[in-house]
Amino acid sequence: MIESRKTSIIILTYNNLIYNHICIDSIRKYTKENTYEIIVVDNNSSDGTREWLKEQKDIKVILNDENVGFPKGCNIGIAASDKENDILFLNNDTVVTPRWLDNLKIALYSDEKFGAAASITNNCSNYQSVMVPYIDVKDMIPFADDNNISDPNKWEEKTRLVAFCMIVKRDVLNIIGHMDERFTPGNFEDDDLCMRIIEAGYKMILCNDSFIHHFGSSSFNKDSTKFNNLLKENRKKIEDKWGFNPNVASTLKFDIIERVNEPKGKRLNILEFDCGLGATLLKLKYMYPNSEIYGIETNESLAKLGGKVLELMESDFEVDYCMRFKEDKINFFDYIILGNRLQLSKDPWRLLNEIKRFLKPGGYVIATIPNLMHHSVIKELLKGSFMYNENSIINRSNNKFFTLPDICKIFNECGYSNQFIFHYSNELTQEDNKLLNSICSIVGEDLRAYFLSYEYVAKYQKSV
Repeated sequence: MIESRKTSIIILTYNNLIYNHICIDSIRKYTKENTYEIIVVDNNSSDGTREWLKEQKDIKVILNDENVGFPKGCNIGIAASDKENDILFLNNDTVVTPRWLDNLKIALYSDEKFGAAASITNNCSNYQSVMVPYIDVKDMIPFADDNNISDPNKWEEKTRLVAFCMIVKRDVLNIIGHMDERFTPGNFEDDDLCMRIIEAGYKMILCNDSFIHHFGSSSFNKDSTKFNNLLKENRKKIEDKWGFNPNVASTLKFDIIERVNEPKGKRLNILEFDCGLGATLLKLKYMYPNSEIYGIETNESLAKLGGKVLELMESDFEVDYCMRFKEDKINFFDYIILGNRLQLSKDPWRLLNEIKRFLKPGGYVIATIPNLMHHSVIKELLKGSFMYNENSIINRSNNKFFTLPDICKIFNECGYSNQFIFHYSNELTQEDNKLLNSICSIVGEDLRAYFLSYEYVAKYQKSV
């Protein structure tokens, strides 16, 4: 049942009068009357936006005498909203579509543990964008109309949401508080809000059944140096506050995800080492709804929050080889995702042998391994640098290093079979191609392929 509570749609404006027109007009056209209020907080526009806003009778308008930035502007909007309303943050360079808000609310109130929901779009980070068939926004509505059919199978749990179009339950905001103004003028304030939603025990949902268009213009991007400096400053602020970077902790590891190929309805038990907040596991859960997901995380701050998202252990596997699992986890997992753990391990042979106990017969282990033979590593080595080059694919925290033959050898020695090794490579520059030609003239052309792959994804099976 949809909660009858109204929604306060909060929009910040700073110039971009044309976008402001388009956005507000689309809300009026595609949102049910008497279910919402529009609150526009203008950050001292100078292009006629303020004059136009004063003429709009159906909008609550707050005109700031200076640009107070995004977090504070949102907080001003929240303060002006009806105190019972849910809060929806909406960028002014968006075009909403049929049933956009209805579908967000249906998802949001389908579970008391859902604290926030967001739409998908054509232009957004955090994997919230989709491929679209239209070129001109004028041709967008038929696509959106077909897409925006409410469907619980299209609700995807996420560990963070971008607030270009994000609705938060009022009850949740009352618990966690508003935007943190330390991130003024903007960037990472929505990540911080998401972390507090998780901390309070709520879940966040990406609604693939609610599509809106996002032009994606931003006043920040007009000065790239200023924008990059701001990103750096606010990244440090959020890392200082939470002990990690939410963007990094929520990265989807598609090189891993693409290696899980199973029937959609199959029941899978999946364990991931160094799982962060569990974003990759949640993606696999979305793809395989009957799966059960488990994580191991050594970062205490990450584990504290991640443990509210999925069943997670804060554990150093090198010390605690029993993994503190109960005996019922022996022969339990269909997939164990090692990620980068193999090269970080002090004893990768022991690691592979120990985790085999927890794999089902026929279960898979997946590891991502940088290639020690990649031409960039050889090039730096010839210059006298190895793992201490910050741009190297080799991480200075690695304890072991592998080539393709090494990978095959260690898995075979540990009793795994049915190898699937996937290669990832980049285009060669003229300079690198010249170097590679020189190397191959010494070692032979048959080894050229060994120098091209910067990463291997090794998928091996526990023998039945």
